[in-house]
Amino acid sequence: MNNIKQQLKRSTSFMTVVLLLLFGTFSGTILNSCDDDSDDGAGEVPEIKYIRITDPMASDSLVVRAFLGSTIALVGDNLGDVVEIWFNDQKAVLNVNYITDKAIIVTIPNEIPEEVTDQIKLITRSGVEYTYDFQVQVPQPLLNSMTCEYVPDGEVAVINGNYFLGDEERPLQVFFPGNIEAEIESYTVDQIRVIVPEGVSPGPITVKSMYGSTRSSFYFRDDRNIFLDFDTKLGAGWRSGVTQASSPDGVSGNYLALTGTLSDWAWIEDNLAMNLWGGWSSNPDQQNPLFDLGQNSLSDMVLKFEVNVVNPWAVGYLQCIFTPYDIPGPDGGNAYYSDTSLGRALWRPWFEIGDSYQTEGWITVSIPLTEFRFSHDASVNNLSLTYPDDFGGFTFFVWGPALDAELEQDLFIAIDNVRVVPK
Repeated sequence: MNNIKQQLKRSTSFMTVVLLLLFGTFSGTILNSCDDDSDDGAGEVPEIKYIRITDPMASDSLVVRAFLGSTIALVGDNLGDVVEIWFNDQKAVLNVNYITDKAIIVTIPNEIPEEVTDQIKLITRSGVEYTYDFQVQVPQPLLNSMTCEYVPDGEVAVINGNYFLGDEERPLQVFFPGNIEAEIESYTVDQIRVIVPEGVSPGPITVKSMYGSTRSSFYFRDDRNIFLDFDTKLGAGWRSGVTQASSPDGVSGNYLALTGTLSDWAWIEDNLAMNLWGGWSSNPDQQNPLFDLGQNSLSDMVLKFEVNVVNPWAVGYLQCIFTPYDIPGPDGGNAYYSDTSLGRALWRPWFEIGDSYQTEGWITVSIPLTEFRFSHDASVNNLSLTYPDDFGGFTFFVWGPALDAELEQDLFIAIDNVRVVPK
């Protein structure tokens, strides 16, 4: 369904095909925009005869209910003059290109209704109203992420998603690995604040609502494919990284501390870089390649790490660079930092928001491996990496432009638990 919704946004011609498949039995149906048939049905009462889903492979399936966010086709008569569609008390967004006298394609609003009527209401340009019995279903919980995947026992973890709903008879529940139920401190429809139980181990989290149960794809305290933890898995190279465990406290022992005073494109490598050169590492836990892809493709994987941006940050990109095992070689070197053919990810939240960036404690950052496509200055953005050849080493380096060319800042970026895991 998500693919269908993306296609709906991209292509009117695709919708024409869908309409033809859905309504081919209606001889003489004109598949034009509302502008072309705005007089069709004007002043007459619209009528829905039935509702179908928009998947051409299942276009013969009639529905009397659908989930929030679903795209459906209303089939009937005198629909060309409809200007509003309501599902319960939620108004849908209409696209005139998907409205004809015989059919309307519309996406059910994602908002949970406050007043449930179990009806669709159509309103025409002339004010004529028509209702049709139809049930909008709320999906089971959607678990997108945790603000930080590493949270100590007894402290508050934040789960982000949607459809977090409960009542007195069916309260919202959160279960940590080992099926250990946690105490919920508070929640909204899209966020849960939960106290981490004592003694929980790494693994997925399950959220159970009044509409179903969902197990997370992400792991709490994810320990898969970690190649830098700054306790036993350290950097190796000219700059193995400065580590510490306090001021601020870490999330799991020692962490990498990237610190220094930085200005526009200044090169401060000693304390703002960390190298893990594959050929220089003697740690058997840091293998070549650094992580196991398993049965996944690179597009299925993300680089994750915990980060605490202690001081305001608006200068330099955090360059995240995978390198082949034999780069830079036995004599060392840093020419690859500026190699415009070597794809890397640029974590630059200050650039995205156009202002200084600072976290309130530790968070988890997730970067798809498909985002390892930039040159150091982002002038090239169509690069890519190949597994396993390009994943024998890794580098962090804070380097790049400033939000303001005259800006100079004292940076402190703490990083821990660098890993590559499935999305």
